[in-house]
Amino acid sequence: MVDITNKTATLRTAVAQAIVQVSSQKTIDAIKNKTVPKGDVFSMSKAAGLLGVKKTPELLPDCHPLPIEFTDITYEINDLQIKVLITVKTIYKTGVEVEAMHGASVVALNMYDMLKPIDKGIEIQNIRLLKKTGGKSDIGQ
Repeated sequence: MVDITNKTATLRTAVAQAIVQVSSQKTIDAIKNKTVPKGDVFSMSKAAGLLGVKKTPELLPDCHPLPIEFTDITYEINDLQIKVLITVKTIYKTGVEVEAMHGASVVALNMYDMLKPIDKGIEIQNIRLLKKTGGKSDIGQ
């Protein structure tokens, strides 16, 4: 792990995304109408994403355990794409970029798992950091 003992705790924010591409409008309709056999895709995936954010240091050995002060998970549907957006905030000595990207990944994987019985053509795409603030460098402001 990187030594952060001499760093100052500041507000750190990260916004990450993942894209879930489905192959049919029927899949989007099932999500919106909450008729997916495994349950409410958006609610279940949000819960999975919250766990993903919190458990990041348990799975990625160089990530510091840190207090997660805020997490927000939203969805934007555009044709056959679902954009997952995650915002994570902390007041700490290191940023939350990896936590945000890990949470977005877990949301997308949970959506894949829930939708695979009704759609065999799902793809997870474009997991990336959109914005980071706090600390020495800011990205995407």
